[in-house]
Parts: sequence; C-alpha cells; structure tokens
Amino acid sequence: MGSRIAGQKVLAIVLAGGKGSRLAPLTTERAKPAVPFLGTYRLIDFTLSNLVNSGLSDVWVIEQYLPHGLNDHLSGGRPWDLDRTRGGLVVMPPFSSPGNEGGEFAHGNAHALAQHAGLIREFGADVVLVLSADHIYRFDYGEVIRAHGARGASVTLVTTEVGEAEATRFGNVRADGDGRVREFAYKPGEPLGRTVTAEIFVYDVPVLLSTLGELERQGDLGDYGEALLPALVARGDAFAFPLDGYWKDVGTLDAYLTAHHDFLDGHGFPLDAEDWPFITSSISRPPARIGKTARLDDALICGGAVVAGEVRRSVIGPNAVVEAGAVVRDSLVQPGAAVKAGATVTRAIVDNGATVGEGAEVGGQETDRPPTVIGAAATVEAGARVGGGLQVPPHQTVRAGQEQQTARKPEGDDRAGK
Repeated sequence: MGSRIAGQKVLAIVLAGGKGSRLAPLTTERAKPAVPFLGTYRLIDFTLSNLVNSGLSDVWVIEQYLPHGLNDHLSGGRPWDLDRTRGGLVVMPPFSSPGNEGGEFAHGNAHALAQHAGLIREFGADVVLVLSADHIYRFDYGEVIRAHGARGASVTLVTTEVGEAEATRFGNVRADGDGRVREFAYKPGEPLGRTVTAEIFVYDVPVLLSTLGELERQGDLGDYGEALLPALVARGDAFAFPLDGYWKDVGTLDAYLTAHHDFLDGHGFPLDAEDWPFITSSISRPPARIGKTARLDDALICGGAVVAGEVRRSVIGPNAVVEAGAVVRDSLVQPGAAVKAGATVTRAIVDNGATVGEGAEVGGQETDRPPTVIGAAATVEAGARVGGGLQVPPHQTVRAGQEQQTARKPEGDDRAGK
C-alpha cells in the first residue's frame, strides 16, 4: 500500500510548525497554516488540496506552534478524503524519546526532518516530498516526482520567479540549461537573480537520511538552506524544476493582503475547477445577504455575511457584517468581524470576531507601511482612530482619545526576513 508515482513510493511531509511571527497579530493565537485566506479557506488548504489532486495520500503534518486550532481544522483529514484505514493524514506533534526524554522543539525545518528520521526510514518511502503549509499556488507534484526519478537526483528543488528585491527572503537558485543546480544561496544579502525555491522539495530518502545524520553529528542543522541543501548541491546531483503559474509566499502582512488583491484582480488561479478543486473544512452557512443600501465594487462576499454598506476591492469573510453607512476599501474583514455604521476601514485587516465601532476610522491609503491590523476579538470603539500601519493585539479595546495606549507600530520590519 501507499502512494506511488512512476514506481516510487512517496511520503509527503507538510511542515506546519513555524510561529509565523511576521504575520502577527494574525498568528498571536493561531498557527500560521490555520490563518484564513479569501475568507473561506485556511492557508494549509492549498498544500493539502494539491496533494490529493496529485494522487498522494500518505501525508504527515509536522506541528509545533499552537496546534489545537489547526487540528480542529484538519479534522483527521476527512475533508480531503485522507481519513483512511491505511495511510492518509497523520499529525506529528512534538515528542520526547528515550534519547531525549525532555523533548525538544525543532530548530528549523531540516532539524524537524532529522527528528523524524527514524520514522521516515521505517515508512520505507523511496522519495520524500517536503512542503510548507503557508504558500498559495496550484501544482501537480507528480510532475516533479517523475522528473526527479528520471534524473536520479538527490534532491529536486521546485523554483519560481520573484522580483530581485524580494529574492533575498528566499533560497536563491542558479541552474544550468539542463536544470542541474550550480549555485545555491540562502537568503543572501545580494540575490543571485530572480529564481528562488518555492519551498517544494523532492528528496531521495537514502541520501536525505545519510546527509541529515552526518550534519547532525556536525551540529549543522537548522533550516534547510543553512546546511542541508548546500551539502546536496555540492554533490552535483541537485536539480531545479520550474513552477509555472501563480505562487505566493504570504509570510508577511503586506504579502498576505497583496495575495488577496491578486485574486480580486483575477491574477490567481481557479479555485473550483472540477479536475482540481481546492478543498477546505467548513460548516454550512446561509447565503450572503446584500442589503438595499449596499454598494459592491470588485468584492468577494462569503456565505453568512451581511453587507449593507460600501465594499470596494475587499474580501468579506463568513458571518462578517458591514452595516449601512460603513465603508470598507482595499481590506479584509475576516470571519465573524463587524464594521458598524459610519465606520471606515481602509487597507486594513479586521481579524476574526473583531469590531470596528460606529464612526471609527481604521487604516489609511499609505502603501509604504504594512496594513493596519485589528486583532481577533478586539474592539475599536465608536469614534476611535487607528492609523495606517498600526496594530491592535487580540482582545484589546481601543477607546477614542486613548488610541496610543493600545494601537501600536509593529515590532520589527514586516518586509524583511521570512
């Protein structure tokens, strides 16, 4: 039993344990893979849907940070038909072992693979497909697995093209005309070019396990780009495989909002194609209700939402409310959030269950700073003003005239790092 492509037994490992600090406060109380996308989906839905549409059913999800809400969403794999007697979805939480009874969190994604090396060996796969849980794309993993086997590669790196300024956030790849990787640089200060890893990797299992073992003995693990990929590239049998089409890392607030606008502008990909549907775990909701005072322009309105105000180039999540006289522009109103009468929300994210009170103003048109974020279940009281680029932590209340006590600038640089 088990998933096979081109005669190779395939194990898929989804890395879903990162903290996602650059998406805070959206990730203050939830794992990054569980962050909503387009109101209806969660980020991990895209990876899982690509897996099942590619015919892969042996899927491990390695968790670490705030796994409980993510586990509720995964529902044992049932929404993706991965709740199987043999194989299917397996959740891999942090654990202790006889050699480390105190347990240990992974210090990077290569370290996470090393922690599970014994289980990978026991599974008996020929290749391991390693994926991140927080990227937006459509891709048939079977294509890269077949190419990997035909080339006899130690690792195949799926690549995509980004702007050179953005390339410094990723692993940079330079390959020759045959796809053989000649140079790799991890988050370099000066990019090698526009070609970067899409964080989709196919590994030969014996080579992966032996390399992880050697690096662990040397103490050189951490993230894949620090030691693992450089070691495999040095062997001379690492290959690149291009991903054609839309791909977006939504690891920063700017990128997260931009990805939503990409789909609003028609630059994404079909979500409901019969041969490649994107699946989520969600409850049934009534139709959206659009009031006679509503004005909609280039908007996505999810089931259960009630809209009586003006919505422009924005996403209104399930069960969210935009009252008459409210204006929402270039923004995301997440599930269960409310924008009261006369309020204005501009280039902002109003997270789950948050409330923007009557006549309040949130956000601004400035594009040289991250979007404003009102955290989950937070309240901006009537008449309060939360300016562009500011953040309100979950469950906090912003009062008119006292905004500076609660609404603050984000820590660090949203655009830097990963």
